[in-house]
Order: sequence, then C-alpha cells, then structure tokens
Amino acid sequence: LVRASLDALKMQLHPHFLFNTLNSITSLIRNDRSREAEEVVAGLGELLRRALEHRQEAMDPLERELDFLRRYFEIERVRFQDRLQVEYDIMPDCLPALVPCLMMQPLAENAMKHGISRDPTARLLRVSARREKSHLVLTVYNDGPPLPQDELVSGSGIGLQNTRARLHMLYDDEAKFELRDQPPRGVMARITLPFLLVPAK
Repeated sequence: LVRASLDALKMQLHPHFLFNTLNSITSLIRNDRSREAEEVVAGLGELLRRALEHRQEAMDPLERELDFLRRYFEIERVRFQDRLQVEYDIMPDCLPALVPCLMMQPLAENAMKHGISRDPTARLLRVSARREKSHLVLTVYNDGPPLPQDELVSGSGIGLQNTRARLHMLYDDEAKFELRDQPPRGVMARITLPFLLVPAK
C-alpha cells in the first residue's frame, strides 16, 4: 500500500513538471524564440527519458538527483538566459547518499516560480548538501522576495505538498521539510532526512 501511494505521488509530479515546461515552450514560440524552444524540447526529452528509466525506483544516489537537477536548470536557463545564476555547495561525502527520486526538482521549480520569476532583480539559486551526524541536509535557496506566511507554513504548490507527503511515507517522523524566509532577502527550502547509503553487496 505504501509503495502504491509513493508511485501515485511520483506520477503527480511528472505531469506537473511537464505542464510547466510546456508553458515555457509556448511562451518562447509566441515570442519568436523558436531556436530556444527547440533546445527546451530536446532538454525536456532527455529529462523524461531519465525519469522513465528510474520510474520503478523509490531512491537514488544524490549524485544522480543532482545530475537531473542540472539538466532541469539547463531548460530554465534558456528561458531566463544570463539572468539565472546557479551555485552548488555539495559536500563530497553526500554524493552517494540515498534520497527519494525526484525529491530536489520540486524545490528548484518552486524557487524558480516564486523567487526568480516573481522578481526581475532575483537571479541567484543555490543548491547545498551536507551531512550533520546521522542526517543529510539538503537546501535550495533563492534570492527572491519573501513568501506570505501561509505559504511558508503550508508550502506552495503540488510539488512541495508531495515532498512533505513522500517524506512522511518514507521516513515517518525521521525526516523534516521546512520553508523559511532568509532576511534580508531570499527564501530557503530545507529537507532533513536520515543519511543512508546503498547497502554493500
């Protein structure tokens, strides 16, 4: 039952991401940016291929998730061009740690939608991963405007709601998701979960 519920949540994420990306492609075409639209279509095809390859897997090494995330940012970079600046602060010992498949992408998408897209002066998106004793801490920061209090409490959008639901199903109370303002500017999404590695064969 838990596996079926997790699969259902993952299937909600795929159409959500696809819908938003298709909207981006439509916008590029309407603005006579057909070459960029072709690049986004090619990038989207690669992302969907990777997502389908791992559709039966509940967990992935963080390194693979970050590769997926980089390809997602390549799509967004076509839309935002030089304005988008992505930084990574990843501790090397975190790369083999297991994380839920497609866990990071909704955090990045939320940062793009509510931070970078909302404020033309926002440009920075920072992805971090570090180990704190027996836990893995993942963060996605954007330097956009603060979120309303109700969105900080409940999360904004289906992607973040699914993030909370998947964490609870996989880890119960051993994982935590937080969305908080970072004065004087910016918003940070933070996931704390048990630090797990692929079992040795």
